[in-house]
Amino acid sequence: MFTTNQYFDGKVASLGFNGTEGKATVGVIAPGEYEFGTSTIEIMTVISGQMEVQKAGDKNWTVYKKFESFRVEKDSGFKVKVTADTPYQCLYL
Repeated sequence: MFTTNQYFDGKVASLGFNGTEGKATVGVIAPGEYEFGTSTIEIMTVISGQMEVQKAGDKNWTVYKKFESFRVEKDSGFKVKVTADTPYQCLYL
């Protein structure tokens, strides 16, 4: 069974599913800057394009490009900046 999610007035949308690696979402982030919180460990992978990410507690932003991943710890958060529609996959551990 699939679930659909929309955040930030529809500027971030995803399709949730249970994959071979566990709970996951595949979605798209519209151009802009967003802040997310986490309740589990999350592994985010950029599918196309790039996103700038600032994890909670970090001062610097890091650029992740196509097929690059980053990990965000449980009960933490991160900010994302994108300049074009950017698809991603998120695994929840």
